[in-house]
Amino acid sequence: MCILIDEDTKVIVQGITGTVGSFQTRVMLDYGTKVVAGVTPGKGGQKVHGVPVYDLVEDAVEENGGDASLIFVPGPYAADATIEAIEAGVSLAVMTAEGVPLLDVMKVMSLASEMGVAVIGPDTAGLISPGRCKVGVHPHRLFMEGSVGVVSKSGALSYETSKALTEGGYGQSTVIGIGGGPMWGLTQVEALRLFEEDEGTEAVVLLGEIGGSMEEEAAEFIGEHMSKPVVSLIVGRHAPVGERMGHAGAIIQGRRGTAAGKIAALERAGARVVKGPREIPLVLRELL
Repeated sequence: MCILIDEDTKVIVQGITGTVGSFQTRVMLDYGTKVVAGVTPGKGGQKVHGVPVYDLVEDAVEENGGDASLIFVPGPYAADATIEAIEAGVSLAVMTAEGVPLLDVMKVMSLASEMGVAVIGPDTAGLISPGRCKVGVHPHRLFMEGSVGVVSKSGALSYETSKALTEGGYGQSTVIGIGGGPMWGLTQVEALRLFEEDEGTEAVVLLGEIGGSMEEEAAEFIGEHMSKPVVSLIVGRHAPVGERMGHAGAIIQGRRGTAAGKIAALERAGARVVKGPREIPLVLRELL
């Protein structure tokens, strides 16, 4: 099983005629993802790898259907592109861009909530249900179909962890990169809820990092609502206070957002906390 996407998901790629959009469209098509249309204003009527291109998302959805939109649009324009996708009727929008102005992100999330649309990102690698579909930029050879759900702020960390899981014999149901923050669409708690409800997920790996309080909120959810085992890795244990570590949201401010605080909260909730990706399959072997 998988969540949010499956083998029948119809995907639209916004920014399909750009270098990244074109390349990732080819990769997704080769993987078996149903990319049904692309959108680049002013380039309607073209085709990219056989996929028809439209000027507007509305037109693409009207002629081909569309469940999800993967948005390869630069940060200053990403919000407008996402709003266009939401208004066109997709149920999932994946914002890959980083550097999206926070006020723009707030506008997107407000509209998405009102319209009942799931937004992943910004600054996300997207998501993949191995063997079925991917809506993102994941190097799919590292992944294997299975029953371990993965949610991560970091795309690269989700790749490394999934590789360790695959090599350890544990395939993945769905791997979700929620993005680097400091504001998010889909949160860790929402992802955990989806995995808890998914019949095809037996255990969940929660990959977190310093900054903010999302992991503490996830810990509270785990303690109160999760019946499935959760293994967690928090990166940034030795990060100095006030120094941003990679992602915009990965910064310790005062006593808020420390790795130690997150680890303590997760352990109190019953999650197994590890120090590195290669420990995760070993812990799963005990839990499953």
